[in-house]
Amino acid sequence: MAKTKKRKIGAGDVASNRYASYRYELSDRLECGVVLSGTEVKALRASGAQLKDGYAAIRDGELWLHSVHIPPYLPASRENHDPERDRKLLVHRGELERIAAQVHERGLTLVPTRIYFSGPRAKVEIALARGKNLYDKRESIRERETKRDMERGLREASR
Repeated sequence: MAKTKKRKIGAGDVASNRYASYRYELSDRLECGVVLSGTEVKALRASGAQLKDGYAAIRDGELWLHSVHIPPYLPASRENHDPERDRKLLVHRGELERIAAQVHERGLTLVPTRIYFSGPRAKVEIALARGKNLYDKRESIRERETKRDMERGLREASR
């Protein structure tokens, strides 16, 4: 019986939100720094994070990351962090104002797509997203299946 392997994430990524491209139409991406405590950084390096239900919101002129789960760092028993706490994102003022205008005018959502390390610093990539309808989701599944069938046919034809 074959072992089932966990799907790999991109090179250098700590966590990625593959489900976001299924639920949303992603348009503009932005790299943000994230304010973390020491145990959060160690937990990210050790075991990653879960971005599936995460979103970003602008509150009091600042960008905040909500509902991203960073598991507790096991060796730090007492001084651990809250896994579901809100985290502040660091962006330039001009980028924040541009994003805030697009979110307010066009009714878009900010969705985290991946967390990665750039040198010693943790970064979060967020994307402007518009929710898909059910028929859009079915269409994306249909496109993926036809692409897979075409690749399979090409492989078999080249044998």
